[in-house]
Amino acid sequence: MPLPNLQTDGALAQPATEQRLLAVIRELAKELQGTAYEPDRVTLTARFESELGFDSLARAELLSRVEQAFGVQLPVDIFARGGCANDVLHALNPIDQTRAIQKATLVTVEPAGRSDARAANTPAAIATLCEALQWHAAHAGERTHLVLIDDSLAETRITYDELHREAMQIAGGLRLIGIGQGDTVALMLPTSRDYFVCFLAILLRNAIPVPLYPPARLQALQEHVARNAAILANAQVKALISFDKAVAIAQLLAWRVPQLRHVLLPQQIRRTPLDPVVAAQPADVALLQYTSGSTGDPKGVTLTHANLLANIRAMGDRICVTAHDVMISWLPLYHDMGLIGAWLAPLYYGVPVVIASPITFLARPSSWLRLIDQYRGTLTAAPNFAYDRCVRHLRNDELAGIDLSSLRFSFCGAEPVNQNTMRAFVTRFGRHGLHPGAIAPVYGLAENTLAVTFPPPGRGLHTDRVVRAALDTQ
Repeated sequence: MPLPNLQTDGALAQPATEQRLLAVIRELAKELQGTAYEPDRVTLTARFESELGFDSLARAELLSRVEQAFGVQLPVDIFARGGCANDVLHALNPIDQTRAIQKATLVTVEPAGRSDARAANTPAAIATLCEALQWHAAHAGERTHLVLIDDSLAETRITYDELHREAMQIAGGLRLIGIGQGDTVALMLPTSRDYFVCFLAILLRNAIPVPLYPPARLQALQEHVARNAAILANAQVKALISFDKAVAIAQLLAWRVPQLRHVLLPQQIRRTPLDPVVAAQPADVALLQYTSGSTGDPKGVTLTHANLLANIRAMGDRICVTAHDVMISWLPLYHDMGLIGAWLAPLYYGVPVVIASPITFLARPSSWLRLIDQYRGTLTAAPNFAYDRCVRHLRNDELAGIDLSSLRFSFCGAEPVNQNTMRAFVTRFGRHGLHPGAIAPVYGLAENTLAVTFPPPGRGLHTDRVVRAALDTQ
């Protein structure tokens, strides 16, 4: 049998898996790039983001198509670390496929018990987030506050007592390295136990947390931190708490941000009791929140404990927070809707929060809906794109058995709300028990802490049509 001509039969020189994978990538690139599409740019080593222009949603769409084309379930972390076709090719290794599927199917998630959904009546006299944490730890410390969901959908539960005790230990460690009242400490951590503990530790030390977006791919860490150097300098950050790879570029950060004295891993902070405790005051700054920068460079918004609690109480009063509410979230903790709306507000009200990472949602959008079902979630929130993704990209077999009847408030905000998306979501998931009145378009902005407008509970989606031309003539 004659050997294939490598000049004319080049396709035969590459394994079939590589060819099939590149075909899937080229198809998506062609759809996204239109007339600018250049097939030769799609190679095994072409970087999805910098060379092919695939943002996080495009990468998620690509990997979902790869799963369908190859009939496999990829590990969730490939949605974060997959930077080129070669990374995906490695994940398609039969051994890796088997491990990923076994991990996903052998781990079960137990629904939350009713005792976990029994919120305490937070006294109106509480004036700071620190007081709220201390009150819940003292009066119902054994109750679950956080249910962390990992990539395999396994859970870790954290009680108020555990959260308070661990945060106090880290706060003591911050004191040892010279972090004092009013100092700013940046957090560049993924959704994890460390994030919640360190954030509260900074507050208990009466210092000021500055949440920053953690890069999804470690390869981009240096570039990412360089982009955030302006924020670190503007906030006069004294310490940065991040994960292992950040420590390696401490010198770069120190050069760019003269005030920065420490780049630390959570495990490097010595755990020691915080003594004495300096109580925060309502007028003390509790959070330095940077705007998204959608209309310019990010700008810091200074929020006091009084600011945060005023907005949290306004939200709670508007949506009538009950003793049996359960929050379900995958929102990022560096953004106000995820940080304040999906965590600090439930922390104040004593409401349990079931939280997964944004990567888990991007990789498995159905996981959001399954968590609502399994934990009988009553509250959730997401940007418009998430609702659209569930409407357009979830197959019927992925939704088998899902019951959304427990959901009473499903917020849509953080980006423009598309009424067609909202109505399509209600139509499709009404078959899964979703009440039409649960959909709630909302508006907020960092300069107002978070919330500005919420509809009343149960009203659902109402649309006003404004004729611009008629207004222009007035």
